[in-house]
Amino acid sequence: MSITTRPRGTSRPSLGPRRRGPKRWLRLARAGVLGAAVVLAGWAGVGTVTMPGSASLGVKFVEWVRGHGGASFVAFLENSWYAINQPPTGGSPPKGALSPAAKEIASATGPLPPPARVVPFAKPPLPNEGVWTPEGPLVHGVPTMYVTLMRPDPVHTSLVAGVAWMDTRLLRFIQYGGAQEPPGGYHWPYMGPIVPPVADYLVAAFNSGFRLQDANGGYYAYGHLAVPLRNGAASFVISDSGVPSIEVWHDGNTIPRGIAVVRQNLIPLIENGHINPLVYSTNFQLWGATVGNQLLVWRSGVGITRNGALVYVSGPGLSVASLARLLQRVGAVNAMEFDINSDWTDFFYFNHQLGTPASPANGYKLVYDMLRPPQRYFEGTARDFVVAEVQPSLAR
Repeated sequence: MSITTRPRGTSRPSLGPRRRGPKRWLRLARAGVLGAAVVLAGWAGVGTVTMPGSASLGVKFVEWVRGHGGASFVAFLENSWYAINQPPTGGSPPKGALSPAAKEIASATGPLPPPARVVPFAKPPLPNEGVWTPEGPLVHGVPTMYVTLMRPDPVHTSLVAGVAWMDTRLLRFIQYGGAQEPPGGYHWPYMGPIVPPVADYLVAAFNSGFRLQDANGGYYAYGHLAVPLRNGAASFVISDSGVPSIEVWHDGNTIPRGIAVVRQNLIPLIENGHINPLVYSTNFQLWGATVGNQLLVWRSGVGITRNGALVYVSGPGLSVASLARLLQRVGAVNAMEFDINSDWTDFFYFNHQLGTPASPANGYKLVYDMLRPPQRYFEGTARDFVVAEVQPSLAR
């Protein structure tokens, strides 16, 4: 049941009544940001259009500039844009943003108990807000994943954040390498595009962490160390059998037996059930140099619940603190931030029969206004990402 994606072929819902045009200083500021970007475009050259994937030329341009010594300038542009375009306060989500579409609903419960309804932050709760619905292919009639939508806080009540709850007893998680992330040109065992046999048992695909040069951490996957690991870093760890966990790393570059993947990104959001007090820090370097912590942008994060389920959260207008509170509200006892900004935060789930390849045609966005389309990971991509598939032993 899709509760997050508007019907294909429809236009984006209106977010409210039209407003008067921006004041003169806002128009001048926007023109300045655009003008700077146009000047910088001459420097980028052909590198922009040769990057892999279907991202827009604007996205590829920014990524090229960031990777060629222009990170501070990109950060300035992004901060200027977000400062001018703050998310609205008050209001209601677009019509249908919290409404489920008509798709199959399973009555069976999975090996992990289904998640309990989430208590919304904003009151009164809207229909379907915090209500979980099963998604993805079933395993012998059992749901492998549930999703829900919530408004992220009591103030920005027209915004919608998405949550996915994934049963780690039914699913196996795989770290896919990208063409440019992690760096080094290594050919990883799993790289985009997603193809059979993984596509035959695909449940979800979603973004990973920052670019490694910005992540303040390292990358190890399937026997190869691309970037040295950092003690104290928040780490997305996958076991040899595909079971994920969120850990604070303490083993240096010594990989304990049974671990297949260590993907690090910054410091923990939540540790042992407690939100890291540094989520309230004004030092934006702790949580990514692209935009300051006080600026409300698209963010994503992953967490592990007490009984081992993996939860993914993403939405617009989130601070680091509101992302952490969302993850805690949906049960995460350990959690970390993944990527930020609308070009890099995406989660797609797929409703198809096991054994029949998933495709963009049966893919759905977790949140209706996520920027990238479901075909993103069915083609080459510059960034690494994560895949959840049904455990092969359960797929027969």
